Amino acid sequence: MTSAFEELLAEGAAVPVDGWDFSWFDGRATEERPAWGYSRLVSQRMAHARSALDVQTGGGEVLAGIEVVPPRLAATESWPPNVPIARRALAPLGASVHQVADDAPLPFDDGSFDLVVSRHPTVTVWSEIARVLEPGGTYLSQQVGPLTAPELTRAMLGQDVTLTPRSPGVAVTAAREAGLDVVDLRTQELRLAFVDVAAVVHYLRKVVWIVPGFSVERFRPQLLTLHQQIEESGELVAHTGRFLVEARKPDRSR
Repeated sequence: MTSAFEELLAEGAAVPVDGWDFSWFDGRATEERPAWGYSRLVSQRMAHARSALDVQTGGGEVLAGIEVVPPRLAATESWPPNVPIARRALAPLGASVHQVADDAPLPFDDGSFDLVVSRHPTVTVWSEIARVLEPGGTYLSQQVGPLTAPELTRAMLGQDVTLTPRSPGVAVTAAREAGLDVVDLRTQELRLAFVDVAAVVHYLRKVVWIVPGFSVERFRPQLLTLHQQIEESGELVAHTGRFLVEARKPDRSR
């Protein structure tokens, strides 16, 4: 194994994975962004909200970028290392950040928010979303689709891995069962490219469901093969899927 390969492995393994910030990948990996521009949509909706909630905020990266802050702003996050990061990022906005398990009840009263947003939730508890929305309120979410770099999964494991179903159809059915009206649904397949194996290592450490149980030591032979492929072709190309879903709680009083 070359020293360059070992150095890249060590570099990818040393990068912190706290938060949901992908700026480290600049110049080392590129991921096509969905055409709808989720961050822009959230900022636009926040400008007209009175009380808003960001579910599974990560490090607060999306919420911190809004231009107009609603009178009441809250966020939830489950992963303990992310909570202080989100609190620091969102303190200038006056937002409260609550540590809540992804599948747990939300710690808010019924009808607390006219806007709820969520970027890449690990799970969407639709009954809770419906409960905390006020009548006429909106849920806007960009979610990970059923396609998440299967090329990397196959390269590491030699096969595809069956994960919890993540699909637009499942989301629409669940939203309707919770009593919400789905008013918008968009899907897109996106190109993902890595220019060195350090970026592959960091990505697999950060997006943990692609290769369950991933570690550099366990998958060193497969990583060497990918390193050699990248050296020959200049990049490793994979693909991901995203979908945008917008649902509204009916207002029976109208």
